[in-house]
Amino acid sequence: MTVNVLLVDDEELIRAGLRAIIDTEPDLAVVGEAEDGADVLPLVTKLKPDVVLMDVRMPAVDGIQATRHIIDRVPDAPKIIVVTTFENDDYVYDALRAGANGFLLKRARPAEIVRAIRVVVAGDSLLFPEKIRLLAGQRGLGPDRSGLREAGLTDREAEVLRLMATGLSNVEISEQLFVSVQTVKTHVGNVLSKLHARDRTQAVITAYESGFVTPG
Repeated sequence: MTVNVLLVDDEELIRAGLRAIIDTEPDLAVVGEAEDGADVLPLVTKLKPDVVLMDVRMPAVDGIQATRHIIDRVPDAPKIIVVTTFENDDYVYDALRAGANGFLLKRARPAEIVRAIRVVVAGDSLLFPEKIRLLAGQRGLGPDRSGLREAGLTDREAEVLRLMATGLSNVEISEQLFVSVQTVKTHVGNVLSKLHARDRTQAVITAYESGFVTPG
């Protein structure tokens, strides 16, 4: 199975570099490119990529707005990785809150870029969770802002959420709790459902914003 990737960046050199890295992998392929977020929605609709690598800052429509457009208007939306120069960029956190699945630094090594794509496609681990914690802490969001404590998580689901927030994958959580991977998947699914979260990233952001989990 080939993972199809759409590149969105206003710098041609960046797009060319990403294409060169991705197209060398037998299971990955670049299916299209866009110079601005304004062009993303029609391309996603037409090309149906599995993953969008989205520059967070672009001249007309930035990565935050483009991410919102995809999440709001595309059924079964592709995974979105926002790409940025600075890891503590407020734009990144806004993009994650808008629905992006993770983020990637432009200076990342080729192996990190390839791994990032595979991580979001697998969907059982966070992409660079320590950066999410840092960004959440810098925002200084107040306790229980998202009402997580009203979600009715069981003790085990709460435990799974805390482990998810540390960046552990389903396999790692199963080893930590001495339960099967399928049991962990069930708990994760329950957590996402109760928090009305699209994916693990959104659930973890909710956990930090509510004060349920604290950075550091």
